[in-house]
Amino acid sequence: MFYGNLLYFLIVIFVFSTSSVRSAPLLSPAVAIPLFATLCFLYSRVALALFRRCRHGSSADYFTTERKLSILAVLLFSLAVYGFDLKWYLHPLTFAGSLPILENIGALTVFFGLLALMWLQGRRVYERVFHRSYPARTFVFSNIKANLPVVLPWLVLSFVFDLLASLQVPWLTRILDTQWGDLLLFSVFVLFLALFFPPLIRWLWGCRPLASGPLREHIEHFCRQHGFSSEILYWPLFEGQMLTAGIVGIVPGFRYILVTPALLSALDLSELEAVLSHEIGHVKKRHLLLYIVLFLGFSLLAGALAEPFPYLILSSEFYYGLLSMTHVSPEALLTFLGAVPLLFFMLVYFRFVFGYFIRNFERQADLFVFRTQGTSGPLIRAFEKIAALSGNIRDRKNWHHFGIGERIDFLLRCEKEQSLIAAHDRKVRYSLLLYLGLIGVLVWAIRQVDVEELASGYELRYTEAVLQQKLRHEPNNSLWLQLLGDLMVNSKMEAKAIEAYSRALELTPLNAEISNNLAWLLLTAKDPSLRDPERALILARSAAMLREEGFILDTLAVACWANGLLEEAILTEVKAMRIDPGNRAYYQEQIDRFQRESWQKEASGHQDAAAHD
Repeated sequence: MFYGNLLYFLIVIFVFSTSSVRSAPLLSPAVAIPLFATLCFLYSRVALALFRRCRHGSSADYFTTERKLSILAVLLFSLAVYGFDLKWYLHPLTFAGSLPILENIGALTVFFGLLALMWLQGRRVYERVFHRSYPARTFVFSNIKANLPVVLPWLVLSFVFDLLASLQVPWLTRILDTQWGDLLLFSVFVLFLALFFPPLIRWLWGCRPLASGPLREHIEHFCRQHGFSSEILYWPLFEGQMLTAGIVGIVPGFRYILVTPALLSALDLSELEAVLSHEIGHVKKRHLLLYIVLFLGFSLLAGALAEPFPYLILSSEFYYGLLSMTHVSPEALLTFLGAVPLLFFMLVYFRFVFGYFIRNFERQADLFVFRTQGTSGPLIRAFEKIAALSGNIRDRKNWHHFGIGERIDFLLRCEKEQSLIAAHDRKVRYSLLLYLGLIGVLVWAIRQVDVEELASGYELRYTEAVLQQKLRHEPNNSLWLQLLGDLMVNSKMEAKAIEAYSRALELTPLNAEISNNLAWLLLTAKDPSLRDPERALILARSAAMLREEGFILDTLAVACWANGLLEEAILTEVKAMRIDPGNRAYYQEQIDRFQRESWQKEASGHQDAAAHD
């Protein structure tokens, strides 16, 4: 259950973290809020229908239904983020971006709200399965407390980042900007996990110390025999009726072995010792630390991929084709397309890479029983009891554990051939070395990509896409056409620039700057077929009548020269000198050029075209 919920919350955190805040929501609040409320109501009704189907089933049926509805809640949350712009509604909580953690808490509140709808509909079934009665509020609150440990590390990291950003201490900022900055933050995170996380879990899950007596003394004696110390706690997981145990905490003083009452009742002392051996094996093999390493590996690889990936999207024709077919803003589409592959990478990583190591860590912990008891017999008997009492789950498999039957079969093989124990240890060790090597090589290789070079090739294309999208939303706004024309000039796409300027003039015929830019382009286009000195003169005269500025008068002077009006061209440049004396030398050069040769001869040579302003 814990690993499944971990995956759900990882997806939720990733979806929200990689989304962007729009300047305006895709749907107006008057439409979005009632529509989302309707979807929440429908989700609640679906939950009610699914739980009614399993009301006479087992605990396994209840958990299967809860898993399906949790996946549906993740999908609905993702729709809230990308379809209903959840981040736009939550962003004011950050106080102009100074406290992003409040935005993150708001997002988790929305997701917990969806899960609460599920828990409310499943309460009656839960009460029947586990023979307990709960008020609705208490039941929802207990489920929230059970799931909070999954998201607390993320919230703590968010808080640390917000705190460091708000302090604005120069020496601390310099340290964090160095190559050791990430390592420092990761160390703070590990310190939190080691010292504060276990007591927090103990409180949230309502664990209490195992009562004094022969059983506790026996467990403590067994742990001391094998050089291990830990607080032993009752774990009231699902009313204590689950047959399971666990261990949390890296530091001995903040380490707890959790055992459910049902497991204590079901096993004899030798079987209980075998289960304890499994938990001790996790500590002795440093699995708790290795879990952190696996999370760090994902963070490093995902962080390295996140930087160049948007530029790879910008180089794809698929992106621009999709942009032309939708009304989504370019930045929102870029964010979405960048998030989807990274989300897929995250699912693959945790399902297969993380899952591979978890399964093999569990098998390694199983094998520790040979060191403590010399045989796997008691652990096999414990597994058989757990499988039978949990609803004949011996052959059931999942992504993070080998099935109980598979675990028993491997233990039996090791009884006959104990060299398999060392072989499995080597397998885990070599797998970890290969993993660390691959992560290091991949991160290094990705960071060799010249991001600036990637970016430089697609800035103009992306800007054009932004302007085209603005035009679709505001087709009567000549500013977007003018900016598009300027961009086309800089991109050496003169025909498109002339078209954009012409369309802009149709919307605002008395715009001096657009008339000037179009006139200049018609005079200086590299493509002779695009030049039109007669039209340029009309446009330049219009611009000069609207605004008498030096650069506009210069365009008019060139237009006069191109049409054989040499005297008017010279007088216009003289007038430009008076208005703009700072550029007197340039205007004098223009006069000398007019007197030296004709426009036709000049135009036949190489001449750059640019927006003349």
